[in-house]
Amino acid sequence: WAYDSMHRPHDATLAAWHELERRGIPVLVATGRRVTSTRDPLAALGLAPSAVVLNGSLALDLATGELFHRHHYEPGDAAVVLAAFRAHGLDPCVYVEHPDIDAYVSDAPSTSPEHLSAMGSRACQADLDDIVVSASVLSFGVFGHDADVLAAIAADIDPARSTPMILTDSWSEGSALAVAPFGLSKWTGVLAYCARHDIDPARVLAIGDEVNDVELIASAAIGVAVSDAPPSVRAVADHEVPPASAGGWAAILDLL
Repeated sequence: WAYDSMHRPHDATLAAWHELERRGIPVLVATGRRVTSTRDPLAALGLAPSAVVLNGSLALDLATGELFHRHHYEPGDAAVVLAAFRAHGLDPCVYVEHPDIDAYVSDAPSTSPEHLSAMGSRACQADLDDIVVSASVLSFGVFGHDADVLAAIAADIDPARSTPMILTDSWSEGSALAVAPFGLSKWTGVLAYCARHDIDPARVLAIGDEVNDVELIASAAIGVAVSDAPPSVRAVADHEVPPASAGGWAAILDLL
C-alpha cells in the first residue's frame, strides 16, 4: 500500500503519516510480512508503530516488541497443511513465533531464492514434520510459483481449518501462497489493537492493495483500496486512491 516497486515509500506518503501523528491519529500497520521485515524498513524511516503481521497471526508494539495478540495453529491442523503442500511437491516456509527465528525451511525449500535470501539467518533449516507438531506455527507460505499450481494446493486445503490466499509475488516472477489458520485475518489484529487502546472499531479507516486485505477493508468503517489492487479488493472498498508509486496513501487524509 505504501511502498513502490523498489520497496520505498513515496514522499507524500511519509508526509501524510507525519500529519496523522500531528493530529493525534494512531497508525496501525497491518501486513502479511514477518515481524523483522515489517519492523526494519519502518525503523530506517524513524517509525515504530504497532503492527499486525503475518496476516493477523501476531500483533505487537514494534518499538518495544510487546505482543498483544497471537494466534497459532493446532498441531494436527498444521500437519495437514504441510501435507497439502507436499502432495504437490512443494516444501513451504513454516512461520513460527520464536525470538530468533522467523521461519523454518527444509533442506530443499520451495520458496524463491530472493525470498529465502531476504529472511537470511532468521530462516532455520529443520525437519518440517517435526516442526509442525512441536513449534508454535503461525502460518505457511511460498513465493515464486505458477498461480495454477498454487491454486491446486489451495483447493486441497480444508477451508474449515485454514484460509489459503494467492498473492502477488513481491520477490520474483510468479505468485505467492500464504496459508493462515481458519478465521484469522488482519482485522483480527485490528480488533485486538482497538481493545488494547480503547478505540471504537467503528471508527477505523483501513487501506489495502491485496486479497489478504479484503476482510480488513470490508470490516472497517471506511474501506479504501489502491486503484491497482485486484478486483476482489476494489469490490469491497468505499473509496479508491492512486497507487503507491504516486503516493496514493496520502489521499486518506481527505477521507478522515
